[in-house]
Amino acid sequence: MDELYTRAEEKMGKTIRSMEEEFKSIRAGRANAAVLDRITVDYYGTPTPIQQMAAISTPEARLLQIQPYDQSTLKAIEKAIQASDLGINPSNDGRILRLAFPPLNEERRRELVKDVSRVAEEGKVAIRNIRRDTVEKYKAQKKNGEITEDDLKKAEADVQKLTDKYCKLADEVAAAKSKEITEI
Repeated sequence: MDELYTRAEEKMGKTIRSMEEEFKSIRAGRANAAVLDRITVDYYGTPTPIQQMAAISTPEARLLQIQPYDQSTLKAIEKAIQASDLGINPSNDGRILRLAFPPLNEERRRELVKDVSRVAEEGKVAIRNIRRDTVEKYKAQKKNGEITEDDLKKAEADVQKLTDKYCKLADEVAAAKSKEITEI
């Protein structure tokens, strides 16, 4: 395969990995440290991820424990979690923050499945945009006389097959996350 095809495949793979990362931050009723990935704390004027400031453990299925390395940052971490869209208030015992994840009700499960579907659709749109951009580059090569009409048709067909493969993969990843949410 040529460079344009390889680059398109790399970008589509990155799109799938990005979707998977976003799915990790959707809490599914179980305690998962990945829900804290997007939360940063103002640490001496620098936004710092919680994972760099504290030890995070899961003593029970629905409980996250956050123990700061520097006890003076406990309040700042607590405020950052409260200000986030996590929807859980941490309990503070002066040394450790605890996040208790309530079991999901049916309405919340449906909302989370909708979020998963939205992220999957955004991923598929990004994949289709990569296809469009790649095909346009092939057409420009044809116009410049770098490739023949037959090469263009073959390249378009190959890029379409690649797009179909990655769109299917996006659907599979989304279906697995939706199943995880509904089975808890």
